[in-house]
Amino acid sequence: MKREEAEKLVMELRQKIEEHNYRYYVLDDPIISDAEFDALMRQLQEIEKKFPDLITPDSPTQRVGGQVQAGFAQVVHQIPMLSLDNALNLHELREFARRAQNLVPHAQLEYVVELKVDGLAVSLQYENGLFVRGATRGNGEVGEDITHNLRTVKSIPLRLREPVTVEVRGEVYMPRASFLQLNAEREKQGLPLFANPRNAAAGSLRQLDPKVAASRNLAMVTYALGASPDIKPATHYEALMTLKRLGLRITPQIEIFQSVEEVMAYCESWRERRHDLPFDIDGLVIKINDLAVQEKLGATSKSPRWAIAYKFPAEQAETRVKEISVQVGRIGTLTPIAELEPVLLAGTVVKRASLHNEDILREKDVRIGDYVIVQKAGDIIPEIVSVVTAKRTGEEKPFTMPAHCPACGSAVTRLPGEVAVRCLNANCPAQVLERIVHFASRNAMDIEGLGVAGVQQLLEAGLIADVADIYELPKKRDALLQLERKAEKSVENLLAAIEASKKRPLWRLLYGLGIRFVGERTAKLLADHFGSLDEILAAAPEELEQVPEIGPKIARSIYEFASLKESRELIKRLRKAGLNFVQRKTGTSSLPLQGKVFVLTGTLPTYSRDEATKLIEEAGGKVTGSVSKNTDYIVVGEKPGSKLAKAQNLGITVIDEAGLKELLAGTK
Repeated sequence: MKREEAEKLVMELRQKIEEHNYRYYVLDDPIISDAEFDALMRQLQEIEKKFPDLITPDSPTQRVGGQVQAGFAQVVHQIPMLSLDNALNLHELREFARRAQNLVPHAQLEYVVELKVDGLAVSLQYENGLFVRGATRGNGEVGEDITHNLRTVKSIPLRLREPVTVEVRGEVYMPRASFLQLNAEREKQGLPLFANPRNAAAGSLRQLDPKVAASRNLAMVTYALGASPDIKPATHYEALMTLKRLGLRITPQIEIFQSVEEVMAYCESWRERRHDLPFDIDGLVIKINDLAVQEKLGATSKSPRWAIAYKFPAEQAETRVKEISVQVGRIGTLTPIAELEPVLLAGTVVKRASLHNEDILREKDVRIGDYVIVQKAGDIIPEIVSVVTAKRTGEEKPFTMPAHCPACGSAVTRLPGEVAVRCLNANCPAQVLERIVHFASRNAMDIEGLGVAGVQQLLEAGLIADVADIYELPKKRDALLQLERKAEKSVENLLAAIEASKKRPLWRLLYGLGIRFVGERTAKLLADHFGSLDEILAAAPEELEQVPEIGPKIARSIYEFASLKESRELIKRLRKAGLNFVQRKTGTSSLPLQGKVFVLTGTLPTYSRDEATKLIEEAGGKVTGSVSKNTDYIVVGEKPGSKLAKAQNLGITVIDEAGLKELLAGTK
């Protein structure tokens, strides 16, 4: 490569990298995978290595990266929060160890290996044991003050167990289960989905309103000491144990090894095991244990020489886009969906991938007939990473969002300030279908037999047209029996489920109504505060905003729903059907599991995880995702995970499903 060519390519790469840095660190909206970003950075590093005179102070290779966004107070880190160099294969991991040993030839190197939790790096400052300030990593030198949000993270202690002044570094993340629940609620509310748990955690922490972060079930693990005058450990492992002693969470799997070969074997062992964790990791972090050796090794301007991140290769696959369809949601959102040739990815067959909205579709330039690279965002949600443009033949067809709803033919619109294209016809059959399915779903009125296929069948037969019609079905028993695949037993079961749904708690009915922005938690808060559906729907926006976590957007949405003539008629019919409009006032003494904390592990014989959780919560108990000294019971099913061993070590009572049933019945 000639120097002129190199200079031009360097400028192009820097521009791309800075743009992706901005999207990742500032907007929390990455459009390429970590692997693709690493490839761009490596290409730039290789060119600058060959042409060192092209290196400038503003090159992405010469700084940590990231910017501070306006709107948050700045925090200067006393000790810079440097990024880590990456090892993308075992050879590079071995080279890291070789370089370190050459710099300290007489030292016997010992390595500490920790899980690299995929979240947002933060710094916490404690003074005399009290949490006083928390900040993002920012550009490594200066971060953003997000104390108001970090205080809502339950795994961050507000007071340490000892009155020490200490700075700690950690990673805030969102557990997979919380991520799935959050995206499910956002989808129901017609909001854009988060691409992965890391993106969701970052977006949650950078909200100005701490109520948002508080509702997201974030967690944190600490991985290092910062400026800490009161604590002087000799090794990194000792520092971690000190953090644990002070009441801070550290990663559950921490190992010490005497050779790089042992480190390499351990890293490889996590390639598949990582899928069993309740949170995402994108690799492991290897640190030289002796802090005196760390000091001798020092750091470059952007990363320490005594630590490296071993990154797992992204699980990706190539497939072809057969078609791009459009899905109409419950509130009329039109979502483009890539219909793919089936491909095996991360253990499951992927046939479809959401393209989210018109802007993302255009930005990625996905066309019908394209070969594309797909991966599972956070190993969960299929997404298209990029188009294999080299395989284009010219026969690929660009896709344009329709001007009319594919379900009802109404003109669609894109409202100001929104990325979504919507059908505003409330009687659109696709929206009607989705509204009824949502109303009958497990987390709402829980009417078994009214899934998508069941509701579709009833709509086509003209037996229902909205959710209130569900409660007219007992009068149409003969017509139900005439339907295909509706034997007498299945009809009896459906009618029994409909009758049982009338006794569901108020919050389930409120959630089932499908009011925009009203998720499960919001519905519970409103039901607890007002006590009746009538009072909720009669409240003015300013009254609704008096409820904790209810902001102007939610309040306005509820008020507008209640103001519609159609809504008032629907509520009238549901009242006549005998549904529960009042919060059940049950004394705590009658709840058999009041105040008890449960953890579930393994597969139970008859209950699903959601069913067991619902039964425990309705009996006054609480279900958490991790075992701690506050856990009262661990419910064990087939193939329990590591939670069982931890519970046994802490002396927590172990029960099976039969034992849980006895507790629920109050006989144990």
